[in-house]
Amino acid sequence: MASAVNGLRAARARGQNTRQLVYELLRGRIVGLELRPGAALSENDLAAELGVSRTPVRESLILLGEEGLVDVYPQLGTFVSRIRPQAVASAQFVREALELAALRDGVAQATERDVLELRALLAGQVDADRRGDPEAFFRLDEEFHARLMAVGGHGDAWSVVGHAKAHLDRARRLSLPLEDRITLLVQQHTDVVDALERGDEGGADSALRGHLRQVFADVETIRDRHPELFDGEDSAPPRRRARTKEQHR
Repeated sequence: MASAVNGLRAARARGQNTRQLVYELLRGRIVGLELRPGAALSENDLAAELGVSRTPVRESLILLGEEGLVDVYPQLGTFVSRIRPQAVASAQFVREALELAALRDGVAQATERDVLELRALLAGQVDADRRGDPEAFFRLDEEFHARLMAVGGHGDAWSVVGHAKAHLDRARRLSLPLEDRITLLVQQHTDVVDALERGDEGGADSALRGHLRQVFADVETIRDRHPELFDGEDSAPPRRRARTKEQHR
């Protein structure tokens, strides 16, 4: 967190917009699960932690609320939203539509260099799996899918996917510790690249579609194990952590 705050201060010194910087930092902490679903958020505490005034924090929380990543409960406060399965499904719909469309073009125009670059990312993922480093795998996973879209000539559309899949990414991160999950995902990536290299559009489409839909089964598994992280009819209302005398001073 200290490095992120230092980066924020440096960016502010260069004249970058404080609200945008605070928004991006908080969004990254929520999507990265540093701020867990259901966690209480205090404007005062966040402003002090980030070394900014309350205004950019308040404005950032409003933007995050519009994305459904933050919930405001009257008389209770502001909390990181629990994961909503419907939001995961909607994000998956957007992602699948764009990535499969890009892949069809990619099969037709992939070069030998494109395949080599994708396989280099796969090698990095295998290494991350061997080292038991899910965060490194997640970064390489993102690079892999962005590169796959670029192969089809639609690299600019990755930002659209990235913005749409915040809820999905929280579920994806929670799934990585599942037994042999990363190994399975790497194999699914490999199947996509193998079909791409063969020029097999149907095989590539089927492999990527199955890979992207893996998250639905994983969500059910995670929800059974950690129901408190998910929104639902039986969800308990959030509770703000009691402040100690030290915190009141």
